Amino acid sequence: MYAIIVTGGKQYKVAEGDSIFVEKLEAQAGDQVVFDQVVFVGGDHAQVGTPVVSGATVEATVEKQGKDKKITIFRYKPKKGAQSKKGHRQPYTKLKIEKINA
Repeated sequence: MYAIIVTGGKQYKVAEGDSIFVEKLEAQAGDQVVFDQVVFVGGDHAQVGTPVVSGATVEATVEKQGKDKKITIFRYKPKKGAQSKKGHRQPYTKLKIEKINA
């Protein structure tokens, strides 16, 4: 059985036992998180939500909070002497999917 959940403005396909990286959630490592925005549940009997499947939830445990690798943004305008260099590290939350309730 698998499900498609919405968190952080993105959709993720999850199954029991999966580990996924999502946009940062306000939770500590070891906390239990419940997602109630489930748009699809697949398996023996598929359920499609309009827009969400009523009564369906996905339970997950927070494994860790972290930051992604650093990316460098470099902007340059020729013949003007204009340039700028910035870096960014996107925060994330690593989740372990425990149970899909459909």
